[in-house]
Amino acid sequence: MDKQNQFKWRHFEGSAIVLCMKWYLSYQLSYRNVEEMMVDRGLYVDHTTICRWVLRYAPEMKKKCRKLLRLTNDSYRVDETYIKVKGHWKYLYRAVDSDRNTIDFMLAATRDQKAAERFFRKALKVEHAHTPRVINVDKNPAYPPSVEKLKEEEVLDESCQLRQCKYLNNVIEQDHRASSVFLVLASDSNLSRQHEEL
Repeated sequence: MDKQNQFKWRHFEGSAIVLCMKWYLSYQLSYRNVEEMMVDRGLYVDHTTICRWVLRYAPEMKKKCRKLLRLTNDSYRVDETYIKVKGHWKYLYRAVDSDRNTIDFMLAATRDQKAAERFFRKALKVEHAHTPRVINVDKNPAYPPSVEKLKEEEVLDESCQLRQCKYLNNVIEQDHRASSVFLVLASDSNLSRQHEEL
């Protein structure tokens, strides 16, 4: 999208739109909270307008941010946790590398082989990640059959090792606390934290 035409025909300047979206997606704020913050700064914008901006521009921001993500290493840590999204409990699947760089995340209604396989397929498609040499997971019984199926279909390299060792996932287990709040907010627009780089 061309920078000049990015916010063409909008009543507000692009910097105000990006600032509202940044506040809404980065912090645990409602659209009305962002509206009040903008009023404090002398800009009168309705909360429904901010909602429209998020729905309109978040997918575009996601595309741009994906290119700016740090290149990950080949040691994956994969885990899932149970979080509440809009009043419903969901499983948040996450993958990070050994340096805590995010590879990908996904929300799923179930914690089974099908969901694990879908998450692995999604994580293996990202552009900023190396092909995994080793995947560290917890004792969830859904992971080994998922990985075996992906190896049979040659989606995952045959030399990739799956390690079911709980202590190796401490990196991601400790990280769940901070990420859960943000990911609940970002899941509405499927946007990751790297939107700040824009």
